[in-house]
Amino acid sequence: MFRQIYSALTSENTINQAFEDLTRMLEHGAWMFDRANEVLHSTVPADQVRQPLYDRDQAINDLERSIRRKVLRYLTVNPGHDVAICLALMSVAKDAERIGDYCKNVFEVGAFYTEGFHVPKYHEPLDRTAEQMTRMFELVIAATRDSDERLARKALDSAGQIRRHCDRLIEELFRDEDQIAFHEAVAYSLLARHYKRVAAHLANIATAVMGQLEDLDFYPEDDEASAD
Repeated sequence: MFRQIYSALTSENTINQAFEDLTRMLEHGAWMFDRANEVLHSTVPADQVRQPLYDRDQAINDLERSIRRKVLRYLTVNPGHDVAICLALMSVAKDAERIGDYCKNVFEVGAFYTEGFHVPKYHEPLDRTAEQMTRMFELVIAATRDSDERLARKALDSAGQIRRHCDRLIEELFRDEDQIAFHEAVAYSLLARHYKRVAAHLANIATAVMGQLEDLDFYPEDDEASAD
């Protein structure tokens, strides 16, 4: 469905450019996610990353506003045309903007928590989750750029796995609260939460690519969609 609508709209230059803006937002988000995790693992100093990362976040915000302008311009010239896809585009642009915010949150954990990670039971699963999310970014970027529903489905499957992994880790942290340093437990919990939310927003974009516009902004109950 989305592929058919997208193909029809690419003849309209304004909307085509808006889709390109969305892809660029996701590319910036992927860059921010990778840099934030480099700081988290102390492979680059936080001071080296901070300004470029915040610059990328500002670029994401500017692109979201650009998408809004393009969509409103298109609807003004074409009243009543393709309203559903235009509203969906504005909705997923907000998802991409929120991804930038959560990537900043991951960076802040790495910048502010400097005691190191000493419990393999937690940091190893989180490292694997971060690697899985890097691949998920690649899937969603390609799916959005090419309107590829197969890649979008793979991204949705990955998001479900990430959500379950993060939930289990948080539950386990509560059971281990007397056996792990408080500040380290907080860091693990924050990372699990931030990773889960990035995955949820990527999943929402993948849902739009699949044409399931009625499902936008509806998350499983344990995802707490109202948390944003």
